[in-house]
Amino acid sequence: MPKIGQYFTAGSWLVKPGKESEFIAAWESFAKWTGSTQVGAGTGHLLQDSTNPRSFLSFGPWEKSESIDRWRQETEFQAFVGTARELCDDIQPMTLNLVAIAHAKGSAAR
Repeated sequence: MPKIGQYFTAGSWLVKPGKESEFIAAWESFAKWTGSTQVGAGTGHLLQDSTNPRSFLSFGPWEKSESIDRWRQETEFQAFVGTARELCDDIQPMTLNLVAIAHAKGSAAR
């Protein structure tokens, strides 16, 4: 369960027309590498806009900001960014801190 103050990385991706499947495959491979090799990385998620299939949002939790900094310096990270630049018209990376949690009705607040 996420906690207030937890770090997340996120990205907004506008993929070039016709490159959606290629982007998904590249992102999935990169996310699997991240999850299996990077200390402090949580599960990555990739969402596709249901009204604009070229638009994606990715996000994943991290234990600490230092882990994010080390991850972004890895050769594999740089290689993925290069691939993403070839596949995307726009990329907006973010580092975020969780500041609020809203629980669904009927779920226990923690």
